[in-house]
Amino acid sequence: MSHTLGIRQAQKQKTRQALLDAALELLEGQSLSSLGLREVTRAVGVAPTAFYRHFRSTADLGVALVEEALGSLHPTIRTTVSTTGDGEERIARAVELIAGHVERHPAHVRFVARERHGGVRPVREAIAGQLARFAGEVAQALAKDPVSVGWSEDDLLMLAQLYVDQMIMTACLFLEAQEAGPEERERIAQLAIRQLRLISVGRQHWLEDRDEDRDDNLPTA
Repeated sequence: MSHTLGIRQAQKQKTRQALLDAALELLEGQSLSSLGLREVTRAVGVAPTAFYRHFRSTADLGVALVEEALGSLHPTIRTTVSTTGDGEERIARAVELIAGHVERHPAHVRFVARERHGGVRPVREAIAGQLARFAGEVAQALAKDPVSVGWSEDDLLMLAQLYVDQMIMTACLFLEAQEAGPEERERIAQLAIRQLRLISVGRQHWLEDRDEDRDDNLPTA
């Protein structure tokens, strides 16, 4: 009996993954809000009623795609932030990891880029939740850096959000340049490095600016 249940569970998982894969392929040319479940089930070769054994709706399927696209990235993000070496090495490594992820998973990156501000609310919220998790993890990693001594939790989170937003923007640029030549991809990489470097320079002087603000607010005699 347990063997039979194991086979059924494996088949169920296989069908679920096939639905996700088919949806992702169909979404290459349309938004999730226009995707019909019959399109997805037709592509997989199952009856429309079979869809509901795996997902409550196409929005539910979209949330699962968000988890598939972004859930596995958490270790990569932590590795990017905690990479040893000087600032330049860490920035170059971050850009390299972003470019590699886009090259390996273009459909997932395109889906997230399109649906981040798309018309399906649960999916937008799922993407926002994942990005908030990224920012929290980055903030925790940044807090361990000696440069962060004296920083408040709110300021560290703000800095982390800047890094995450920059990573997303860089991924979108690499995605747009997939059909371009190596010169364009190198241009994007160098631009991303300069932008991350600018954030890092601002980070080094942030506490100085805060101290100056406090001094300006002191009462005069």
